[in-house]
Amino acid sequence: MTVMQTPTAATEETGNGRATRTTRNTGNGRSTQKAADGRSSAETGADLAGGDACAAPPRHPRPDGQDSYTISEVVAFTGLTAHTLRWYERIGLMAHVDRSHTGQRRYTNRDLDWLDLVGKLRLTGMPVADMVRYAELVRAGESTYGERYALLESTRRDVLSRIAELRDTLAVLDRKLSFYAEAGRPYEAERAGRAERAG
Repeated sequence: MTVMQTPTAATEETGNGRATRTTRNTGNGRSTQKAADGRSSAETGADLAGGDACAAPPRHPRPDGQDSYTISEVVAFTGLTAHTLRWYERIGLMAHVDRSHTGQRRYTNRDLDWLDLVGKLRLTGMPVADMVRYAELVRAGESTYGERYALLESTRRDVLSRIAELRDTLAVLDRKLSFYAEAGRPYEAERAGRAERAG
């Protein structure tokens, strides 16, 4: 008797997107492992059943294995300042950045992925303290999934509320623009007529 196995995946995140492994049951009795790049399997392009490219990690400047970036390169890639990158380390928003034998920081693709996520969280308006808390929860492992969910769900509610406020504001601006466009037409026509008579 053949037992059908449901495809499953288990992923562990780390605060800087490092050294996570995903064990995936493919449904044919074989298990495969792959690096998760600091994202859940639902967020990696290779594991997306629907092929949702929007959830895939951003393209990296260099392939894995050749991904050693100086801080100046990361500044160029991300738009962050070197001061900000160092500050992220100091406050625990990034857990650890490897160093060269001379002590210079060497970032990886997983670090870039983590910085991309941090950038998205900043855009939501999430307070720095909450971002640091999220990073701590990620580093603590799978036992914090519930807390991470609650934190991100709260942030999502805040984002939806801001979107609704912006839509209302946009509607007001559209009404004002429509009014001024209509009200200004007679004036523009009169001014054009005066210019034509004067010419």
